[in-house]
Amino acid sequence: DDYVYLLDDGVLQFEADGRGSRTYRQVIQILNQDGAEAWGEQSFSYSSGSEKLTVNWIRVLKLTGEVISAQPAHEQESLAPVAFEAPVYSDQKVRRVTLSGVAPGTLVDWSYTVERVKPLVPGDFYSGWRVTTGLLTRRSRLVIDVPASLTPRIQEENVHFKRLEAVSHGRHVYTWGTKEVQKIEQELFAAVPNTLSVTIDVASPITWADLAHWYAGLTSGRYALNPELETQLAGHVKDAHTLDDSLRAVHRWVSQDFRYVSLSLGIGGYLPRLPAQVLETRYGDCKDKATLFIALARRMGVTAFPVLLSSSGTADSTLPTVQQFDHMIAAVDRGEQRGGRIYLDLTSELTPYGELPPAEEGSFALVVHDDGKVEAVTLPERPRSENRAETRIVGELNADGHFTGRYTEAKSGGLQYGLRRAYARVLNKDELSRLTQALANGVFSGASGDSLALFDGRDLQAKPVIAVSVHDAPVLSNSAGARIFALPAALPNYSSPGLASSLERRKPRRFPINIAAVIGPVELVSDLRMTLPPGWKAELPPNVTETSQFGSYSAGYVQDGRELRITRSMSGNKGTAPPQSVDELIAWLRAISKDDVKFIMLHPGP
Repeated sequence: DDYVYLLDDGVLQFEADGRGSRTYRQVIQILNQDGAEAWGEQSFSYSSGSEKLTVNWIRVLKLTGEVISAQPAHEQESLAPVAFEAPVYSDQKVRRVTLSGVAPGTLVDWSYTVERVKPLVPGDFYSGWRVTTGLLTRRSRLVIDVPASLTPRIQEENVHFKRLEAVSHGRHVYTWGTKEVQKIEQELFAAVPNTLSVTIDVASPITWADLAHWYAGLTSGRYALNPELETQLAGHVKDAHTLDDSLRAVHRWVSQDFRYVSLSLGIGGYLPRLPAQVLETRYGDCKDKATLFIALARRMGVTAFPVLLSSSGTADSTLPTVQQFDHMIAAVDRGEQRGGRIYLDLTSELTPYGELPPAEEGSFALVVHDDGKVEAVTLPERPRSENRAETRIVGELNADGHFTGRYTEAKSGGLQYGLRRAYARVLNKDELSRLTQALANGVFSGASGDSLALFDGRDLQAKPVIAVSVHDAPVLSNSAGARIFALPAALPNYSSPGLASSLERRKPRRFPINIAAVIGPVELVSDLRMTLPPGWKAELPPNVTETSQFGSYSAGYVQDGRELRITRSMSGNKGTAPPQSVDELIAWLRAISKDDVKFIMLHPGP
């Protein structure tokens, strides 16, 4: 390791109204030059509108305690990068300090305090603490100091040492302290939660209903349209034949024509700008764009609400705090006859109407009604069959060993975004020519290509499909009278003996297995159909079918008359498997690896 923690210490004080302070101290022992470079410069961020930062000290010491440098060699405070991009939103600042004398064999000792003078939500506070830091930690301590009249929510994960509590002078102090916290070696496909990571979460006793009531009051009266917006709305829906057509048009307008400024909700505050202001500037963050869309939808007589969530999909439904939410989308209730409720992320310009980005699917969220009513919901999750990638190569091989045919690639669901991004702009003639050749050569090296068919990645109703014709591709080599056909890269090989061996070496396993991290809830299908010259025969490898709780794989090799058909398909699952299931995973990976077919022997006819 590059360094170890001699001390990891946090003292947090919270008040009933949400104000408080957080003081952190770390003492780090530098072990090598990489560690010295990692700690030679540090930065501290805070929100200047609601917080006050104090760097109590930051110094470099010898192991004997002798001071090498008692203060930073250089110190600078500036706006955070996001504030430069959109200063109207953000008061986040960053203080950067450069240390002198940091070298292997020295100690870095620092302490800072962030005081929250104005809570985001009255009565709301939250802090998370990890005892297991990922490195050896000699001493770990967390102190929580709250009014004695307040009972905080406390969630302990794998805490196997005693928590101390003391009540004195109207305060209730909780202390978690332990020593010699060992480094936890990471493992492939490690799942969360597990029995190894030691964490403590502390939050105020407010409820989701309290948060919804607060947010409803904050946004009251912010859904009105001005005359200019009324006019532009009419223009965007004038060709719509149905209500869904109108909603689809407005969704595309807001998601693609208003530049998205990426800000976490807590940085710029939760108050969205008025729709007229967003129209004037032509940009907005998540809450601005969601609010604009909701206002437009309501103008069309559609019931729509703001939805608070975590952009990473990690919000915990059992721990109410606004600090779990850094994102906002919209919920649209179309009525049961029109398909019911849908959720729309207006910041994701390439996500089709009615769908959500993959990270948000299946996650916890809050739907906030204007009267303060709250719906705690789990966002919809598309079935595995809709997360599909399919490639097809169909054509003919002539006796000279050249292939001519058509390559098609189609993707959907969570797998569509790579294709959409690649074709989200108009290509000029030269770019189209180069792309045609690149795609053809990506199928078979040395091929020429034409008849390129693309789609507009920004057309959210267009299916993500591309195709190209492949001509005169030299696909055969000779060996002892037979012809060797090298399988194209578009027919992927899932053999992974190295991965299986790596898992084997790390046994016995300690972490549960995140099944989605192995393959995931997707379907991947590749298909080759090649007509052989008359009389030619292929030496076919055995078919393979292997299924486990982690996924299913099949490979089929068939010659039907002159047609050689090769199909490979892989699909995965979601869930968590216990550590001992690693043997099943290894066996499945090794069984799949038996299909390590890269070539097919072809025998010409007499």
